Amino acid sequence: MRNMIHLDDYPTGPPADIKKRDIQKETKKLTKEIGRLQKLLYADRRYAILVIFQGLDATGKDSSTRSVFHYCSPMATWAYGFVKPTKIEMDHDFLWRVHKVAPRKGKIRIFNRSHYEDILIQRVEKWIDIERVEMRMNAINAFEKLLRDDNNTLILKFYMHISKERQGEKLQRRIDDPSRRWKHDDSDWIVREKWDDYMDAYHYILNNSDIPWMIAPCDKKWYRNYFIAKKVCEAMENLDLRIPKIFSIGNG
Repeated sequence: MRNMIHLDDYPTGPPADIKKRDIQKETKKLTKEIGRLQKLLYADRRYAILVIFQGLDATGKDSSTRSVFHYCSPMATWAYGFVKPTKIEMDHDFLWRVHKVAPRKGKIRIFNRSHYEDILIQRVEKWIDIERVEMRMNAINAFEKLLRDDNNTLILKFYMHISKERQGEKLQRRIDDPSRRWKHDDSDWIVREKWDDYMDAYHYILNNSDIPWMIAPCDKKWYRNYFIAKKVCEAMENLDLRIPKIFSIGNG
């Protein structure tokens, strides 16, 4: 049985004894290796990879995608952002829009937010009750198991762990810095007012997911990028990716 996760036990920043410049150099090596492994993944075609970045606003989901997968080919690496469901999507079950964008073999798909939104926002806003939350959590676990076991999908789930203080600073910077003002959304501050409710919802998810989450410290982007790149690189290395053999047919 896994130990219970409580986010207060996990740091939001880097260890005190590491140097930013050294970590940035290591991150570049890791991201280049991810690019090399992605080419093998594309050639091998035995596995798919799904990377999930889930967290509150200003945790760096977009930035992590750009940094960690910088050396990957866009032909085989694609990010998908989950926003408010369309009318057609609302007329289907909540996983319908997710399944159709799951990665095919040979590809990496990055989810910026994910199917977990449907047991976060809807729970906090009380659009669904806890019974519906539990039903959807069971459906998510079954869905992820289907991707993993039936389609050889490596699923890497990152909770983007940022301190409340640091998130507030980043949201304010979107107002103060003209070059970032396009990112500002008043609703982000409304969500922030419900911080404790969202933390309760995240604790439920982190402790009821069959495929475990990795808690990525996000107060400093240079360490966040290193943490994520290291986890992705290690997981891809464990897939034993290889170039397939080509068999020629003789003339008889």
